Amino acid sequence: MLQERIEGKWIEAFVNTFRLCDVKEGEVCAILSETQSRPVIVHLAELALLQLGAKPFHVVLPTPKQSAPAPVRSTGASDAIQGLEPVIGALGSVGFVADCTVEGLLHAPELPAILKGGSRVLMVSNEHPELLERLAPTPELEAKVKTGIKMLRDAKEMRVTSPAGTDLTVDVEKAPAGGGWGYTKRAGTITHWPGGLCLCFPAPGSVNGTIVMDTGDVNLTFKRYVDRPIRLIVENDFVTSIEGDGVDANLFRSYIAAWGDREAYAVSHVGWGMNPSARWDAMAAYDPSQYNGTEMRAFAGNFLYSTGANEVAGRHTLGHFDLPMRNHTVSLDNVTVVKDGVLQGELA
Repeated sequence: MLQERIEGKWIEAFVNTFRLCDVKEGEVCAILSETQSRPVIVHLAELALLQLGAKPFHVVLPTPKQSAPAPVRSTGASDAIQGLEPVIGALGSVGFVADCTVEGLLHAPELPAILKGGSRVLMVSNEHPELLERLAPTPELEAKVKTGIKMLRDAKEMRVTSPAGTDLTVDVEKAPAGGGWGYTKRAGTITHWPGGLCLCFPAPGSVNGTIVMDTGDVNLTFKRYVDRPIRLIVENDFVTSIEGDGVDANLFRSYIAAWGDREAYAVSHVGWGMNPSARWDAMAAYDPSQYNGTEMRAFAGNFLYSTGANEVAGRHTLGHFDLPMRNHTVSLDNVTVVKDGVLQGELA
């Protein structure tokens, strides 16, 4: 098992990433964590900010009591802040926040209020530092992700197919699109490290068709490669049928049903991975406790389908799946951006 101790190379990776976030000497910065945060990540964030000459302070919250009917994993929707106004005020009053919570603030309910204050928030994924070092962001990725986001914003329809049987249509004309490349310099924004992803949140009634998760595709809630295919029928945003034999399909059916919430079956976001340094096979090399799976969302050419909360559609639920899939073709208004799992044109 990899050890979690302070390494000089990891301080360097944090320094370089924070520098890309435009952290300046003398800038007041917050390090947000909770009692179940990975200690080495919190320590590396502090040391890197100090090395840059910034003035960091810690906001440490008790990890809340469990309230969900099933384990919550890799959602990007931390509940650590619990709506505490003094915490929101503190985080919104600084230029930069290193988010080291377990689940991250990406979909946290307090995020809009924090960003309204003008903070730049970097969600450091709950990974072993070796992975963060390997997937440290680069300016080269930024330009390509921005190109992909623009293509998605300009499109009216996304069509997704695969040899395994996926045939999905998504109306993206009214779907806010975004993405990330692993750092942010703009006030009032959030991104995550590792980065490399283009996605959108479809409006109500926008998604219809069939999704087939084939052998080797990934269910990130379970940190598991699918061994046998799962077929999902999607009607007006909602998974209405989960077909398949074996453990993978049974796990899918059992977990999503545990929430007792119809909205857990609905689409959250759809998109594709852009990071050429991220690897589909990397998850097999890590203990699950040391791997959060952001790399799987970002590996170049994957099609990412997610279920759960979607504020654009007015849906809120804790039930969540992120499902990166290989060998898919993604087209925007008949322009192919991913072909059989390979980025195309300006995105390649």
